[in-house]
Amino acid sequence: MRSGRLIALTLFVIAALVVACSESNPPEPTTGDWHGAVAVPGQPLQVGVSFHDDGTATVDIPTQGVTGVQLKDVSSDRNGVSFAIPDIPGDPAFRGRYEAGSDQITGDFTQGGHSFGLALSRGRIEPLARPQEPQPPFPYRSEEVTYRNGDITIAGTLTEPQGAGPFPAILLISGSGPQDRNEELLRHKPFLLLADTFTRAGYAVLRTDDRGVGRTTGKLDDANYTDLAGDAAAGVRFLRAHPEIDPARVGLFGHSEGGYLAPLVAAHPDSGVAFAILMAGPGVPGSDVLVEQTRLIATADGAPPDQVNTQVREVSELAALLKAGDLAGAKDLARRQNQALPADRRVPDEQAAAQISPYLAALVGYDPAPALAALRIPVLAFFGDKDLQVPAAQNEQPMRDHLAADPDATVHVFPGLNHLMQPTETGRPSEYGSIHTTIAPEVLDYATGWLRQRVPAK
Repeated sequence: MRSGRLIALTLFVIAALVVACSESNPPEPTTGDWHGAVAVPGQPLQVGVSFHDDGTATVDIPTQGVTGVQLKDVSSDRNGVSFAIPDIPGDPAFRGRYEAGSDQITGDFTQGGHSFGLALSRGRIEPLARPQEPQPPFPYRSEEVTYRNGDITIAGTLTEPQGAGPFPAILLISGSGPQDRNEELLRHKPFLLLADTFTRAGYAVLRTDDRGVGRTTGKLDDANYTDLAGDAAAGVRFLRAHPEIDPARVGLFGHSEGGYLAPLVAAHPDSGVAFAILMAGPGVPGSDVLVEQTRLIATADGAPPDQVNTQVREVSELAALLKAGDLAGAKDLARRQNQALPADRRVPDEQAAAQISPYLAALVGYDPAPALAALRIPVLAFFGDKDLQVPAAQNEQPMRDHLAADPDATVHVFPGLNHLMQPTETGRPSEYGSIHTTIAPEVLDYATGWLRQRVPAK
């Protein structure tokens, strides 16, 4: 699951690269667009910097979803270029010079006592290749919709096949953290691709913005699983009441944390849910997933064993307090853990405490076993064997055990795929943005084939 709320600071510290800009006009020849790569061993980070003739500048870091971020505090002339990044652990900074002969800006980017070479060449940075992203014109109808769950207005996009209904329908439920209706991450749009794939196959698809995202109201951090399951249940009711949709053939597709929420909704006897597809949905409690993903990701990122053990211990201590409902204690512990870090890895204490919320407590404390065991509808649950966030080794067998009484349950593991179902060698989250594939074609084919067998489209 995307429980990066506790680990994002260590996962993407270098990705917080928000290179700086100047209080004075950078004179020629530095004015203009530049691109290059911070030479991080094993994972060069592509960046683009644009110096404007009015003294402002912006930075793009495509693999981290950073676009056109305004910069500051740069000095630049024909002999020297330097910039610093304020309010980022490790005091990141660049010092270099313009090389007239090669028309480059070269130097060193430093952060937390580490130095990485950075050479910028003239020209804009290339956009990320996303060959699977659906492009218009589309062979189906698309409409913007809204509906209510109590005081919350939920906004989304409903796609319907051409022709007359009623159609079977699918509600997509996103992973953890604030997600838009496309579940966009690092320029990948998995839910847009899934909606396009299923709608072309004859199914109506509803995808929505999470609470506090896009046009959906509310605040995700204040929500618990009763609230979020209620949001999904409201989506099911909306679909079942739609005149072009068959109310007896409405199902759920949940990714990551959505794989927690989909069974929770479907297990209710009055839900009307006809089927469920769980992509990287956990089969064990949230606290267990969080601890294991912390260990796996830290190890994969090359942290020494003592650092890995420290991170695992700290996450376990936080999880224990959250499961006990002690949010104040968890916030205090988060501050103390932050203060114990080396200076180059610390964040402001309030930023550390802000990660602790009722929403995070709900995720950490959730046990999926009762809802999964109660399901008696067709269920497909699948994993990637390179997933470091919801590891198949941890979750596959519990998923099989919980679904054992369901007469039509399929559990499948795809080799060589990560948490987003992308082909990968390592599964590291830091690689998601650099992989061109959004969802491996074999996954789309498998899920569509399973669906057509259980819920044939017209």
